[in-house]
Amino acid sequence: MEFWFSEKQTKDVKFSIRVDRQLYSGQSEFQRIDIFESPEFGRFLTLDGYMMLTEKDEFIYHEMITHIPMAVHPKAEKVLVIGAGDGGVIRELVRYPEIKQIDLVEIDDMVVEVCRKYLPKTACCLDDERVNIRYEDGLKYIRRCENKYDLIIVDSTDPFGPGEGLFTREFYGNCYKALKEDGIMVNQHESPFYEEDARACQRAHRNITETFPVSRVYQAHIPTYPSGHWLFGFASKKYHPLKHLREKEWNTRGIQTRYYTTTLHKGAFYLPAYVAVSYTHLTLPTT
Repeated sequence: MEFWFSEKQTKDVKFSIRVDRQLYSGQSEFQRIDIFESPEFGRFLTLDGYMMLTEKDEFIYHEMITHIPMAVHPKAEKVLVIGAGDGGVIRELVRYPEIKQIDLVEIDDMVVEVCRKYLPKTACCLDDERVNIRYEDGLKYIRRCENKYDLIIVDSTDPFGPGEGLFTREFYGNCYKALKEDGIMVNQHESPFYEEDARACQRAHRNITETFPVSRVYQAHIPTYPSGHWLFGFASKKYHPLKHLREKEWNTRGIQTRYYTTTLHKGAFYLPAYVAVSYTHLTLPTT
């Protein structure tokens, strides 16, 4: 008998993966956490039945949410990561020697412990000496910060449940306050393809544009996320993601990636027409 995991992406669409076995299932204070093992995508993590990452394609998401801002900011020394209990963003950040401090704020300690045990390739750098893990609500934490960080990465879950508050105008305003005068914030923006997800994208982006003077959207292809077409947000007090791209400097670092390149960096901000029409000021990404 075959065992399949299915995620309901819309009322008419399901995404399914054949599963060899379930490695873990548990209920935390905040959500249900499951780890499965599959022949095609390796191990994968779901929260409340929604796909968070797979071993096969997680590198795409984590490289694109991390290296895009790091290739723009000239000297990011203090970084805040909200969410990201799986450790993938941390794994990418510790590759930069100039970073002196990484504060990881994750509301659910069980996610971290489960990923340490079952997803070691993703959680492999959580014990880096520069990483400080705080188990608390990112919304409450960010309210206490002012002029503290060079970069904030919001690696949130979907805009409902525990992650809902990380898409609000109040939250983005607090991120703005927590950043230094040339700080950058990036976040995941959901998929623009299905109508309900597209509306969530637009709401999040509208809240960001009302807060930051520089705000752009970029994209990546992630096979196991709804529709495979995924958006990220880039917001900054000073730096433009293309005009201030430090291409030569980043390339000389010799960082080995599987998805991100500085050429792809530039192309990621050129959105398909059906997406750009919803973000009218983004049709020319170099302006």
